[in-house]
Amino acid sequence: MTDITATEQQNSWFADDGMDTDVVLSTRVRLARNLSDFPFPEFIKNDSDERVRAILFDAFSRSPDADMYQTLSVRNLEQLGGMILVERGVLPPGAAENPSTGIIVRSDGRISGTVNYHDHLHLSSFVSGFDPAAACALVSSVDEELQKYVQFAGNLEFGYFTSRLRDAGTGMKTSVMIHIPSIVYQNLHHTLFKTLVESGFDIYACYAVAPVGNTKTLGAWYRLCTDSCFPLSETDQIASVTQAVRNIINVERNARKDILADRPTMAKDIVYRAIAAIKYSRYVSFREGVELVSSLKWGVSLGLIDGFSDGDLYSLLYRIQSAHLLFIARQEGLSFEKDVISNNQKADRLRSIILQEAVSQVHFLV
Repeated sequence: MTDITATEQQNSWFADDGMDTDVVLSTRVRLARNLSDFPFPEFIKNDSDERVRAILFDAFSRSPDADMYQTLSVRNLEQLGGMILVERGVLPPGAAENPSTGIIVRSDGRISGTVNYHDHLHLSSFVSGFDPAAACALVSSVDEELQKYVQFAGNLEFGYFTSRLRDAGTGMKTSVMIHIPSIVYQNLHHTLFKTLVESGFDIYACYAVAPVGNTKTLGAWYRLCTDSCFPLSETDQIASVTQAVRNIINVERNARKDILADRPTMAKDIVYRAIAAIKYSRYVSFREGVELVSSLKWGVSLGLIDGFSDGDLYSLLYRIQSAHLLFIARQEGLSFEKDVISNNQKADRLRSIILQEAVSQVHFLV
């Protein structure tokens, strides 16, 4: 495991307290930037990709907090390290297979970037809960510092030039990860999603499987993203996202109240069954784990159980993913029962143990 992925493993910004974490787990703001005098990555030839990577890595090394950044090429990243960064949302899945791609990660995990993936630089900031203004301010401060050392392509009339037209202008896109089980249970999400798409947003399931002829969403985890950077300013985009997400939060909280008033036994059954399944399981697949954590979080939001924070549950969602489990197994040299042989069995067994530890402090409130 390389240092960069070990750092990501240790610095878990998503466990921090944030605003509205009962519904919004995290906010991300991403900036797309390209160096002047270089073609977009898709059209780069010869060793230009290495020159772009060197210029941007050098810019980070000259910033006042340079000691907080780690940089490397994907080609030097161990496969497991790449998988962890993909699971963390730091590295897009396609970028992990591209040897031209570079990675930048700040030691607190709140800033990360990819080099030579669609654009020369995709720079992202992450904050816990719902706070697009804070995420924008964080990534913008890094962007301003970089522009002391490099020149990004663009002009005053059009804004920043990007490889994709809908990313041009500000180059900024905002996304939030939301958990909306009450909306889903009351079957309100189809109408809500249709309205959001018509308003210029993309929304998709964070975790899904595709059985024959159908796609099944796992849990009630979704990601809402702005569809286009142009022609909105950064301020306008933040205002638009805030309005949309505030509506989602209100709908989820109201649906939660309705369920507690009309179907409390059903809600308790779902949450308590999840706890029982965790306590007595010996193997838990990733699909099952995602849905179980969703039920636990719903139980906390409904006021049925406590014993862990929203940050604990968000961390748990990462900890039960396959690459994170392989990392734990490798680092700690765990031993398993003699009939737990294959890597898949070990991952499912370890996932079960981690979930059992998580619910060991659960308290039933009603």
